[in-house]
Amino acid sequence: MISKPTPTECFVYITLPGQITPVTAARFELTADRRGIATGRLVYGRTYFARADAVPIDPIELKLSDRTYETTGMKGIFGALRDASPDYWGRRVIERHVGAAQLNEMDYLLHSPDDRAGALGFGLNQQPPAPKRDFNKTLQLARLQEAADAIVAKEDVQNDADAAQIEELMLVGTSMGGARPKAVVEDNDGLWIAKFNRNDDKWNSARAEHAMLVLARSCGITTAESKVVRVGGRDVLMVKRFDRERTDAGYLRARMLSGLTLLRAEEGHDTRDRWSYVLLAEDLRRVSAVPRADAAELFRRMCFNALISNTDDHPRNHALMAMNVDWKLSPAYDLTPTPHVSEERRDLAMICGDAGRYANAENIVSQSLRFLLEKGDAQKIVADMEEKVRGTWYEVARREGLSEQDCHTIGRAFVYAGFRYPMGRAATLVV
Repeated sequence: MISKPTPTECFVYITLPGQITPVTAARFELTADRRGIATGRLVYGRTYFARADAVPIDPIELKLSDRTYETTGMKGIFGALRDASPDYWGRRVIERHVGAAQLNEMDYLLHSPDDRAGALGFGLNQQPPAPKRDFNKTLQLARLQEAADAIVAKEDVQNDADAAQIEELMLVGTSMGGARPKAVVEDNDGLWIAKFNRNDDKWNSARAEHAMLVLARSCGITTAESKVVRVGGRDVLMVKRFDRERTDAGYLRARMLSGLTLLRAEEGHDTRDRWSYVLLAEDLRRVSAVPRADAAELFRRMCFNALISNTDDHPRNHALMAMNVDWKLSPAYDLTPTPHVSEERRDLAMICGDAGRYANAENIVSQSLRFLLEKGDAQKIVADMEEKVRGTWYEVARREGLSEQDCHTIGRAFVYAGFRYPMGRAATLVV
C-alpha cells in the first residue's frame, strides 16, 4: 500500500537526440484547489533552457521558454506528459503492484518504470537516474503470459519463489498505451512490445493484428515491424519499438506525441468534435518536417482503417515522433479489424470527411485537399487500396497463420457494402 501522501511535484527528464543518458528538463507541479480542480504547472530548468541542444517537450503547447506553463485540462496533466503516462493496462498493473486502486495522475507518472513511450521520464530527484539497461528477455515470455492472465482474471500469480519477480517483470511495459495485456522484452534485435492474447478473445488477436500490419504494408502504408512467436502453445504478437534505436552504448530514444495531444483533445466526450483526421492532417502539417508526405500517409491510413473496419482508430493510436530534431508521422500500429453487423453504415472513431465519421469512400475523399491531395489522386488511392484489401486480405491472413474459422469470424470486417454507398444516403442511416 502507498504509505505516504503523493508528492505534488516532480522533475521531468528527457533523453536528447543522439544521447542515451537523460538530463533534467523541467519541474512539474500538480495541485488541486478546494473544489478538487487540478492544475498542472511546468517550468523549464534554467540550465536546460541554456543548453544549445535543448528541444521542447512539446513543440506547440510547451515551447522552449522561461515562462511557467499552466493547465487545468486532463486533470492538470499536459498532453505530452499524458502521452508518457500509462494507459488502461499499465494502470491495472501499477495498481496491483502498489496495492491501491485509487491513485492520481502523479502516482501513475512516478510509479511507471522508465521504459515509457518516447523520451521523457519522471522522478523526485533533481538528477535523473541512469538509463535502464536490463530488460525482460524473450525467454521470459511464458511467465509474463501467466502473469498477464492472472491480472486479467484478477487472480494471484502462482505462489512460488518467482512470483514477486514476475510481478516486477510485468511492470516493464506498463507505460505503453492500450488496454491489451503487454510487456516490453528484449532480444538481439532490440526492444519489442509483447502483446498477449486473452482467454476470452473471440479470435486469435495476435495473428489478426500481425496480418493487418502486413496487409497495410502491401497497401503502401509505413507500419511498425511485427512477428508472432509461439509461447507455451499460445501466440504472442511482437511489435518492434520504433521509438528506440539500439547502439553499442545503449538505446537512443525518440520523442513522441500522440494524435490526441496534437489535436489538443481529451479522451472524454467534451472534445470529441476534435477527434478528426482532417484536423489532425492540418495540425500535422504545422509540425512535420515532411508535411506533404505525412498528410498523404495519414490519408492512406484513414482509408485503410475504413476498409478493415478498424473502429479503434482513436487519436492515441496515431503519433508523431522525433528521433532527431525533426518531427514526422510515426509508423502505423494497433490496426485491428472489427466485424460489425451493419452492412450499411460503419463509423470510424474520428471524423474523416463532410459526413463526419462515416467510413465511406465518397466521404473519405470529400476533404482530400486538406491532406494536400487532388480529388482525382485521392480517388485513385481509395480505389487501389479497396481492390488490394478485397482481393488479398484472406490470403494474407491465412499466410500469417490465422485459422480458417478465425478468417470466417472476421471476414465481415473487410470492404463492407456501405463503403461504396452514395454519401447522400448517409443521412438516412442510423449512426
